[in-house]
Amino acid sequence: MQKIGIIEDEKNISDMIKYNLEKEGYEVFTAYDGTEGLALIEKESLDLLLLDIMLPNIDGLEVCKKVRQKMEIPIIIISAKADEFDKVLALELGADDYVTKPFSIREVMARIKARLRRKIPELTVPEEGGDQLREGNLEMDLKKYEVSKNGEVIELTLREFELLKFLWQSKGEVFTREDLLTKVWGYEYYGDVRTVDVTIRRLREKIEDDASKASFVLTKRGVGYYFRG
Repeated sequence: MQKIGIIEDEKNISDMIKYNLEKEGYEVFTAYDGTEGLALIEKESLDLLLLDIMLPNIDGLEVCKKVRQKMEIPIIIISAKADEFDKVLALELGADDYVTKPFSIREVMARIKARLRRKIPELTVPEEGGDQLREGNLEMDLKKYEVSKNGEVIELTLREFELLKFLWQSKGEVFTREDLLTKVWGYEYYGDVRTVDVTIRRLREKIEDDASKASFVLTKRGVGYYFRG
C-alpha cells in the first residue's frame, strides 16, 4: 500500500483529500503544521507528499527545501498563493508540481496518480566508455552516481543526475520539456513544464563554467534541450 503524507493546516481540506485517497486504497498520514510535518516525514517512508505553503511554525517552502535535501519523493504543493513568483520559487526549491486553491479534487487525484506511476527509466549505458562518460572536463560515473568536474565531485540531486545522464546518453538529440517530463521524471505531463527549466538551470549552475553560456546542456530555441553532440 502506497503512503501519502498531507501537511495542511486547514483541516477541512486535509480531511477531504484524505477521504478521497483512502477510498482509492492509499494509506494517508496528516500533519497540520511544518514542525509536525517534518516529524511525520522522518517517521514514515512516504511515497508522495502534499504540502501547503502557509503553515504554522515552519512554512511549506522551508519544509520542501529540507525534504528535498534528504530525499527525492514527489512533492505536490497545494496553496492559495497563485502568483507566478510563488510557483517558480516552489519549483526551484524542489517541488514537482503546484496546484492552486480552490482546486478540483479530481484534478488533484489525477496528478497524484500520475506521479505515483512515475519510474526513473532504466537507461542503457553505451558500450563505449562502459560506466564512465567523459566530455571535456566533465565526467560521470554511472555506477557511483557521481559527476565530477576537473576531478572534483559535484553534488547533484538524483533528479539532476538522471536528467544529465539521459541527455548525455542521447547526445545531440533535442528533447522538448514534455519529452523530458515523460522520459526522466517518468510521468504523464500534468501542470507546469517550468519544473524542467528550473532543473536545467540548477544543473547548469553546477556543471558549467558560466551558466549563462552553456557548453554542455544546450537550448534549441523554441524546441527544448540537448547535450552537445
